[in-house]
Amino acid sequence: MAGVRRASAETISEGRRCDLLSGSSTPDAIANAKVDRHTKPMTGKPFKLVPWPAWPSAIAGGIRHHPRRLAGVLHVQDGLELRLAHTRNDVRAAQALRFRVFHDEMGAAVRGRGLWLRRDIDRYDRDCDHLIVVDRKRRGRVPNVVGTYRLLRGEVALGRRGFYTAHEFDLGPVVRRGKDVLELGRSCVDPDYRARGVMQLLWKGIAEYLVAHELKLMLGCASFPGTDPDAIAHALSFLHYRHRLPEGMRPRALSDRYVEMARLSQDAIDALLVRRQMPPLVKGYLRLGGEVGDGAVIDRVFNTIDVCVVLPVDAVKDRYVRHYYRDGERAAA
Repeated sequence: MAGVRRASAETISEGRRCDLLSGSSTPDAIANAKVDRHTKPMTGKPFKLVPWPAWPSAIAGGIRHHPRRLAGVLHVQDGLELRLAHTRNDVRAAQALRFRVFHDEMGAAVRGRGLWLRRDIDRYDRDCDHLIVVDRKRRGRVPNVVGTYRLLRGEVALGRRGFYTAHEFDLGPVVRRGKDVLELGRSCVDPDYRARGVMQLLWKGIAEYLVAHELKLMLGCASFPGTDPDAIAHALSFLHYRHRLPEGMRPRALSDRYVEMARLSQDAIDALLVRRQMPPLVKGYLRLGGEVGDGAVIDRVFNTIDVCVVLPVDAVKDRYVRHYYRDGERAAA
């Protein structure tokens, strides 16, 4: 609860960005085009020009199909700017933040290209939109991304690689909702900014995104640090008994990865230990009306124990959706 583009969003006017995304052959688009690396020059055929930005989500039905209200800066708060990633450098900066948090801080076993680039990279990045918070006071060629969430809409997932969460959980009951679903993942905040309301700002953006795309359901893996289920037995048991989805609606951990969540009897659960063992993000999901599926999964690559959380948008409290959405309308007016 898993690529990027070139010029800074501030240097691209709204009209020029639309030309680039639509594949227009305007002079600006041609000047910012790249040669398709898959074109074979020895065939005698001309190179194919692909306008920037062609990745990450324009090719997957992402940015290209966003409502206009999501095209620019969504919110500014105390020098922090909230927006979707628009450039390759935006996404690279988000991946670098993920690496610092997941690998350097939490001990994730990043391998291959991501290790020497010092970026958390996976194939789903190409299908996703990346919501980012940027510190405006620390500008450079690469934006200073201090918070991020990865967003994957059902209409994109079902036409591409599916949902990342499906590697750990059988999502059958949820996937039937199809295009109404938004998968949340890879959330993290720079340690130096965790007292500055970055996560709340990210949730403002998620609220805007949900309403703009008329999505009805959110899901994703929510993680506990470590790989020993008994070390978080009180929290897992509490989720199992008190916050499970109704039968028939629950995602279920894949059989070969299934870890029992009911580690203790209900009478043995200690409320104080539940609060200590429950990560802040999981507490936030529960406050928003989130519920979990059956079973947990140990993710040894990321050094976590994951549960599948489902949040119906209708259950999200007004202050996180309607209030923030109205704020966005006033800011855009």
